[in-house]
Amino acid sequence: MDDSEPFAVDTVLAPVDGSEESATAVEYAVAVADRYDASVHVLFVLGRGVVRGLDAGTVEEEDVADSTQGFLDDVGRIAADSGVSLSTSVDHGFSTTRKTRHPGNVILDIADTVDADFIVLPREPVTGTSAEVLEKAAEYVLSYASQPVLSV
Repeated sequence: MDDSEPFAVDTVLAPVDGSEESATAVEYAVAVADRYDASVHVLFVLGRGVVRGLDAGTVEEEDVADSTQGFLDDVGRIAADSGVSLSTSVDHGFSTTRKTRHPGNVILDIADTVDADFIVLPREPVTGTSAEVLEKAAEYVLSYASQPVLSV
């Protein structure tokens, strides 16, 4: 008989970038949270092009905010449909001044900040499009996260 404590999850972190793959990852995160009576924290990671555009003034902050909020509203409906508590945040996945800032670091930093017990993120998309922000983060997070990681 095993006397060890059962696997417990209080907070599931779901990094997203607005892609279809990240929306699917949220569905899995909500399912995990529902199973363990946990909450989900969705981190929207802004991509290199968006960050550079914001810094250069060629991308309107209001447009980014509207687009991001629209995606987060959709995510909120997924969580609400399952009765799962949801919190959200937005962060820059890249920096024009800090070369060490990339989506993988941002995800792990937020995982520590929100005290995540489990991470669900999209794996690299097979489409090859450059729009997805998290395409290189999955391998990094899988390698360095102290929490269990589900890559979907």
